[in-house]
Amino acid sequence: MKWLELKVPPVLLLALLAAGMYGLARVLPAWTFAVPARAVAGVALAGLGGAVGLAGVVAFRRSRTTVNPHTPGKASSVVTRGVYRWTRNPMYLGLLLALGGWAVFLANAAALAGLPAFVASMNRFQIGPEERILSAKFGAPYASYLRQVRRWF
Repeated sequence: MKWLELKVPPVLLLALLAAGMYGLARVLPAWTFAVPARAVAGVALAGLGGAVGLAGVVAFRRSRTTVNPHTPGKASSVVTRGVYRWTRNPMYLGLLLALGGWAVFLANAAALAGLPAFVASMNRFQIGPEERILSAKFGAPYASYLRQVRRWF
């Protein structure tokens, strides 16, 4: 399935999984559980995701490198400042947190399956290929960064 690498926009994957999570919650209402203030909690988690993702975009813009997930080979530098000190993929982590907010809002155990599906898909088809390309382009400095900073958080 190498042909899927770097092909599906992460935001599209988020939308597809969010729709699937909603469908599962509707089809399996017995799997619903109580979440106090679920709307507030869901929006707060999604908002945190938005802030983390935006911090990643800002750091890339300040370093004048591409934010396009389809063209990691066009990166002009290894960004290690700001939020990139704690996570190598803050934009993807932000999407995961937003999806987590949606899962909290849905309050359905079946819908929670969207979270590991997002991580697995991103690791296989987006992050892995990005890391191979960036390793080839930036060599030792990028390899050092990979050893020092976790992929997700």
